[in-house]
Amino acid sequence: MNTKSVTELLSEVELFQGIDAPDLALFAEHAQCQTLLAGDILFRTNDLTDALYVIASGSIQLFDDQGARERSLTVFSQYEFIGETMLIAPAHRQGVCARLLSDGVLYRFERDALHELLSQRGDLALKISATISQIIIRRMEHANSRYKNISALYRARGKRIEHDLLGDKEVPATAYYGIQTLRALENFNISGISLNFYPDFIKGLAKVKKAAAIANHELGHIPDELIGAICQACDEIGLGMLHNHFIVDMLQGGAGTSTNMNANEVIANRTLEILGHRRGEYQYCHPNNHINRSQSTNDAYPTAIKVALMDANDKLLAEVHKLIDVIDDKTFEFADILKMGRTQLQDAVPMTLGQSFNAYATSLRNEVKRLKTCSQSFLTVNMGGTAIGTGLNADPRYRERVVQHLSKVTGRDIVLADDLIEATHDTGSLVMYSSALKQLAVKLSKICNDLRLMSSGPRAGLNEINLPPMQPGSSIMPGKVNPVIPEVVNQIAFKVIGNDLTTTLGAEAGQLELNVMEPVMVESLFESIEILKRGMDTLGSRCIAGITANKTVCADNVKNSIGLVTALNPHLGYEVCTALAKEALEHNRSVYDLVLEQELLSKEQLDEVLAPENMVR
Repeated sequence: MNTKSVTELLSEVELFQGIDAPDLALFAEHAQCQTLLAGDILFRTNDLTDALYVIASGSIQLFDDQGARERSLTVFSQYEFIGETMLIAPAHRQGVCARLLSDGVLYRFERDALHELLSQRGDLALKISATISQIIIRRMEHANSRYKNISALYRARGKRIEHDLLGDKEVPATAYYGIQTLRALENFNISGISLNFYPDFIKGLAKVKKAAAIANHELGHIPDELIGAICQACDEIGLGMLHNHFIVDMLQGGAGTSTNMNANEVIANRTLEILGHRRGEYQYCHPNNHINRSQSTNDAYPTAIKVALMDANDKLLAEVHKLIDVIDDKTFEFADILKMGRTQLQDAVPMTLGQSFNAYATSLRNEVKRLKTCSQSFLTVNMGGTAIGTGLNADPRYRERVVQHLSKVTGRDIVLADDLIEATHDTGSLVMYSSALKQLAVKLSKICNDLRLMSSGPRAGLNEINLPPMQPGSSIMPGKVNPVIPEVVNQIAFKVIGNDLTTTLGAEAGQLELNVMEPVMVESLFESIEILKRGMDTLGSRCIAGITANKTVCADNVKNSIGLVTALNPHLGYEVCTALAKEALEHNRSVYDLVLEQELLSKEQLDEVLAPENMVR
């Protein structure tokens, strides 16, 4: 093996920073060259961590295969390394899987060989340990990240210089984002909610950029040598990769420019890497000149929003259907349990508990229709309108081409707006869809209000149903259990209602040819969708699925209720029933007993009248 070339490679790797060439050569002597093909597995979960890998070429994807479906975590590429913890920790098992995304060359360093070298050279061990300590510090800095095992916890440190309108700035060498994303990170440390909280939004951006690149290539504006790599980069993002590099705050000034540039820079740098260039070598593929070609934030950003919301809506609808299925099970289970219906919290007329749950399911089915209807407006986009809808800087043929390709990329019937100037500043579709989310939230909250009332007690409330106990309910009252799942869904509804108001105010604040308030509207919509999805899953699986009925309590309530007289009205007449109700109230008697005592009906006749199949329809 040519140890000189390995030594030169190691000099570019952060893990070996501060080590001079003669000592790097000592490490190079232990390198084992491995040539692997795209798709090859480097290691799997629970494999023994027994080697350090340094990437000479190609890229490696870390992914988690332990859940219901595979989840991409990050991508490592040239001059990066995997497995450094084996130098300072006892032998342990891998927590993730790794595979080659593209053909590559790796150098493998066996654990035992490195330990032997470092045991002989304490000075080298000290330098390596110090570098790994810096990596651990970065892990702790990111410990509050929403993502588990994101690459930011493992990336090598180093800087590259990038330039923009305001001057030069250092960007982390291994970052896929660039200078404009970094400026946004510094300017908008606002909500703590970054783009990578909403994967559908990032995937929507990638789909739009891919469609734009294909359209521009067909028109001769993107060279042949770039188009394949750009599409590959967009596809990788669509698979969930590199999302940890979408770091700008969802709340931002600039009408979404920071978000658009974050996408442009990540796609450009990944494209460069695929082509064998280093990140930041924008003379080969530029975030603006190539990835943002024929686009403005003002058409690419709202189009990505609409694409993402359609995808997110599909997932939301799936959760609604799951909840309906759970409620339908209870409708069947409780079909023969008679209870008192109530209006204005007062006894009304009998019904079955199954009818109550069936009404909940019907209510949610109506919301499915509404969500589908309101999301249809997202199919109309303003791509090709560029800055204000006039199409400045875009090939006149581009707008039709890009919409055709966006339809193919998304698998949806995307259409171009009739008036691009109006479509560029209009946010009516967001307002309408937000209203549908609010109505769903209101329906869910009403259902939860009912569950809390019907389960109240257990001794001094309605106590018609039992909610599954989830946790102790009080720090001072022993034995108390609260309806915590319906309570949290109520709170979700309040949040969604507030987000709807925010969306409305954002739409109202539009001025002239652009609405710059879209970022807060978008964050509100995605937050509402996310918490509704989680809330419905929790409500169905941790509450409604475990509900049981107190059949005796329900029957006694019917038997003892004054409202029972309404069912007797056709058989005894209004005047007689009024007298029965009055006497029952004054003497604390049941209507059932009074009817038998006064021999107004026989027991057989009365039971027939009060049979569930005769009481309810």
